[in-house]
Amino acid sequence: MVGPDRLCLWLAPRPGRGGRTRADTPLRIRSGRDPVPTRRADPDPQSREASRRTPDTLRIRRRWRRGSDRILTTTWTIGSRIRRAWRSGRGTRLSIAVALLLMSASAQSHPLAPALLQLKELSSGRVEVLWKRSALRVPGSDIQPVLPEDCPALGPPTFEKEGSAVFARWQIDCREGGLVGRSIRIDGLGPARIDTLVRIELADGRTIQRVLRRDEASMVVPGKASRWVVFRDYCAIGFDHILSGADHLLFVFGLFLLCSGMKPLLKTVTSFTVGHSITLSLAALGYANLPSGPVEFLIACSVLVLAVELARDEEEPSLMRRHPWPMALVFGLLHGLGFAGALREVGLPSGEIPMALFSFNVGIELGQLAFVLGLVLLAPLLQRLPIALPTRASVYVMGSLAAYWVIERGAAII
Repeated sequence: MVGPDRLCLWLAPRPGRGGRTRADTPLRIRSGRDPVPTRRADPDPQSREASRRTPDTLRIRRRWRRGSDRILTTTWTIGSRIRRAWRSGRGTRLSIAVALLLMSASAQSHPLAPALLQLKELSSGRVEVLWKRSALRVPGSDIQPVLPEDCPALGPPTFEKEGSAVFARWQIDCREGGLVGRSIRIDGLGPARIDTLVRIELADGRTIQRVLRRDEASMVVPGKASRWVVFRDYCAIGFDHILSGADHLLFVFGLFLLCSGMKPLLKTVTSFTVGHSITLSLAALGYANLPSGPVEFLIACSVLVLAVELARDEEEPSLMRRHPWPMALVFGLLHGLGFAGALREVGLPSGEIPMALFSFNVGIELGQLAFVLGLVLLAPLLQRLPIALPTRASVYVMGSLAAYWVIERGAAII
């Protein structure tokens, strides 16, 4: 029997041109009689097939398939739950919950500043009182100073609002003896979740400062404040400030992701500490005073720059990734100006400025080390989870929050 002739397909004729001949047709279906061009034969097909089926390759393929199945199953489950919640009317609450989470993250980058109670002894037993608190209040809280009962007020207080703070001024009469040995208390520190700095200027020129908290909301005015009290109070202020600032912690988290190894991480975090210690000291001494608005905007920009660097391809590392500690030092100078703004609101004791600066820096360093230690301990636990958590997801969340802060703080400046 004779095999069939070749089968050919003709393209549709174009306008103004005739149909194509059989010899000009580029599309053909060859029969078994025509020679079919084949790829160049593998010189050793058995070795190639064996290399594809090594135990390591098969193991990697199985893990990849299991991981892909888990990710798909988890994504489908989450999507199904969201769809059911939305159809059942809980979608609105879900959206509100997500919005509240974003708003709370933004609010944490601007924690409530500590309140200030300043008492200044005047002549003839009179005391000038200055009470400053934040205009923002935690629902259900109302902090108020409680002064000695035998020191009556000489008139109603006068109120003044400046920025995000409310000031109240009045005078009291403590007659003979002044404030030494008398008790001062702050009510409402527990629900408000903030501290109060008490600054007392005595008639003999001495200045006493204490930090009152919810677990220690009262004090007796001593004759002289010890250095240990100054160290303890300002160390606690620095520790609380770094742990309550989401923008600073997010930058430290970015340094944690940027460094590979404990030694580079400690070197980079230490460089960040040295940088913010320099500008913090200069600003506290009055040599580097900048408005808080532009400083907070630039801090948000530094977090965004770090997130962009983390999102770049690691195959071609940039100078920032190869040498992270100089970048941390430069950005630390910027973050130090933000720390100085918080310290400026608290104030420094006139006779213990070096001790207060040192204590505040120690508190910030302890807070950073505690945060980094928590990340180091948490990383192995996350690796044991059955679901792989990609690093880029955390980087995208970090960049999204930083971009939100940049827009928010930039709009506040404008």
